[in-house]
Amino acid sequence: MRALIFLAALTISATSAFAAEEPSGCDKFKWPIERAALAAPDRTKLASGSEQAELPSSAITLELIVPSEARLPTMPERAPKDGTFAGFTSIKTPKAGLYTISLSAGAWVDVVQDGHVLKPMDFSGATDCEGIRKTMKYQLSAQPFVLQVSGTKDNSVSIAILPAQ
Repeated sequence: MRALIFLAALTISATSAFAAEEPSGCDKFKWPIERAALAAPDRTKLASGSEQAELPSSAITLELIVPSEARLPTMPERAPKDGTFAGFTSIKTPKAGLYTISLSAGAWVDVVQDGHVLKPMDFSGATDCEGIRKTMKYQLSAQPFVLQVSGTKDNSVSIAILPAQ
């Protein structure tokens, strides 16, 4: 019986500790966030697999499909779970620099440029902030890149790609 109580207490502690790691609220992001762009009515809707000749001037809404049909160009670094959606778009970067990529919902993001999966320079995320779930900073060269999104429960996601401040 003592072992059972101990295990229950340990589980509750672990759950509480995990929840404490996830910041909650819009004020918990590491840098200023662009929530308005992700909710703007002028977002361009893109189908998965679309190609953009230039960096979109406003946020986009990327339509997602089941991972088995998404035909992601690169295997995601984190395998999508059943019941989730995935998609990608190719974008030409106007000039080299540091860019933020922000998403309206939780998802795994892979940025692939010149055949390499790029690691974010920094990451910030928070729960309970309407319209944005996470933002990442990537150092991009002046070459096209592929933005892959997977593992999200929604069949579309709003994305803002902006030069970092």
